[in-house]
Amino acid sequence: MEFMLTLFLLCPFVIFTTTASDVCSRPDLPVNVEVDGLQRFYNPGDELVLSCIQGYTPILGPRTIVCSARGTWTKTRLMCKPKQCPYPDLLSNGELYYEDTVFQSTINYTCHEGHILSGASSAVCQASGTWSSAVPECKPVTCDLAPIPQFGMIIYDKTISGNSTEYGVTGTYSCLPPYVLFGSARAECTASGTWTKTPECRVVSCPPPETIDKGYMSNSDQRPFDFMETVKYGCDGDYALEGSMQIVCQQNGGWSEKPSCKAPCSVGISRGRILFGGQKLWIKDLPSKRVLHKEIVSLYCKNKARGCGYPVPTQCIDGKLIIPECFEEPSAIDYNLHSGSLPSEIEQC
Repeated sequence: MEFMLTLFLLCPFVIFTTTASDVCSRPDLPVNVEVDGLQRFYNPGDELVLSCIQGYTPILGPRTIVCSARGTWTKTRLMCKPKQCPYPDLLSNGELYYEDTVFQSTINYTCHEGHILSGASSAVCQASGTWSSAVPECKPVTCDLAPIPQFGMIIYDKTISGNSTEYGVTGTYSCLPPYVLFGSARAECTASGTWTKTPECRVVSCPPPETIDKGYMSNSDQRPFDFMETVKYGCDGDYALEGSMQIVCQQNGGWSEKPSCKAPCSVGISRGRILFGGQKLWIKDLPSKRVLHKEIVSLYCKNKARGCGYPVPTQCIDGKLIIPECFEEPSAIDYNLHSGSLPSEIEQC
C-alpha cells in the first residue's frame, strides 16, 4: 500500500516531464516571413507552411518546417526579398528622383521652369510590384497672343496657330513708320504665363540740324526731321572734315554727333627740302606751301657729329604745324648755290 501511494504521487511528475520535452514552442521566423494560426505549443510532427508578408517574394526554401520528436523545428533557408517595380519612364521637360525601385520605394516628380505638372507628384512601389500612379506629364505654361502696341506689330519666331502660345515662344516688335519703338524689341512668353513688357510706338523728330564752321550741309531745310533721316556735311576749300560726314536723327530726338572742319597748315619755312607723300619736294614746289589737317610732313635735320642727314616728321593739327627744333633753315646762298650740302641731300644717317 505504501508503494502504490509513492507511485501515484510520482506519476504526475513523470508524465509532465515527458510531455514538456516532446513539444515545440512558437518558431523564430526569418525576417518578413509569416505563418497562419500561430499557437503557443506544437506537437511532434506538426507542420507549418511559411509564406512572405505582403510585398515580398520567397526565394530558396524549403517553405515548410516540422516539429521534430526532440522538440525542435527543422531548418529552412527561406528568404523574402522585396518585390521589384519596373524602372519608371523618363519625364519629358521634368526630372524624377528616386533611390530604388523596390516595394515601398518612392519616386518624386518635378517639372522644368515654364512647365506645369499634370498628374501625381509622387508614386510608391506597391505590394503588387506596380507603381501607385502613372508617370505624370509636364505641360508647358501657355500665354495669350502677345499684346500689340498701337501703331506696332510683332513677328513670331515660329508659326502660331490658335489664340494662345506656349512658354518660350519669342517674337520681335516693330513700329509702322514714322513711329519709333521705345522699349525692348524682343518679346517672350514667360514661365508666369504672361509676356515680357510691351514696348511703345512713338513719333520722334529732330530739330533742323546746325551748320558747322567752314563747312556746308546737304540739307538746310528749317523743318522737323523724322527719326533716321540723315544730313551730310562737307568743308570749304582745304579744310578737312573730322568725324562722320553724315549725321542721323536718333531715337532720343537729337542728332548724332556732327563733324567739324579742321584748318590746313602752312609749312613755315622759305628754303629747304621736305619729305611729303613719300616724295622729296623743294618747298617752292609744295602747292600753296600747305598741308592738310592730320597730314604728315618731314623736315631734314643734320647729325653734325656723324655728318649725315635725317628726316624728322611733324603733323598738321587744325592749322598748327610745329617745326622740329633740330631744323635749321639754310641761307639763301647755301640754298641756291650749295644745295648739295643741305641735310636733305647729303648721306642719310
